[in-house]
Amino acid sequence: MLGIEDKGVVAAYLLCIASTILCVVYGLVNWNKGAEDIQPDDVKWTAEEKKVEEEL
Repeated sequence: MLGIEDKGVVAAYLLCIASTILCVVYGLVNWNKGAEDIQPDDVKWTAEEKKVEEEL
């Protein structure tokens, strides 16, 4: 098969292709998951951070 006589090399090629496909599918399924809501503490922290940076 394609000049590759060793079954281990064929298995490595197939596993690389399979893992690539699996990673692409996983990425597409979980594309926008995990987006967290903005907490009031986050807004307060951001305002304080801007204030500190402006003082520098």
